[in-house]
Amino acid sequence: MKLTPLQDWVLIRIGEPRGKSTGGIIIPDSAQEEPEEGEVLAVGGGRFVEDEDSTEKVKTKTFVKTTLTPGEHILYKKYAAREVDDDDDVLRLVREEDVLGSLR
Repeated sequence: MKLTPLQDWVLIRIGEPRGKSTGGIIIPDSAQEEPEEGEVLAVGGGRFVEDEDSTEKVKTKTFVKTTLTPGEHILYKKYAAREVDDDDDVLRLVREEDVLGSLR
C-alpha cells in the first residue's frame, strides 16, 4: 500500500511490544500494552496556522512545515493514533502535535 499523509499527519510502523518489564518480569501476551513508539514511514508537508494581529484584528495564515523525517523512531501519545490496515505491518497515522519526542 502506498499512502502519503496530508498536512501534518505522520505515517508510522509501530514497534514490537516489550515482553519483559524493566524489573525483569516477563509479561504475557494478553497483558501487554500497545506500543507507543514506532518508525516514521512518511510525513505530510505541513499545515496552515491562523495568526491574529491584535492591533488590527486581521487574521493571517502562516505555513508551518513538518519537522519529522522518514526513518526516525518516535514516541507518541497512546490514544492519538488511527490504525491503517496493511497486509504485512500495523501502520498508524498520528498528527505531528501528538508526537512526544524522537528516540535515539
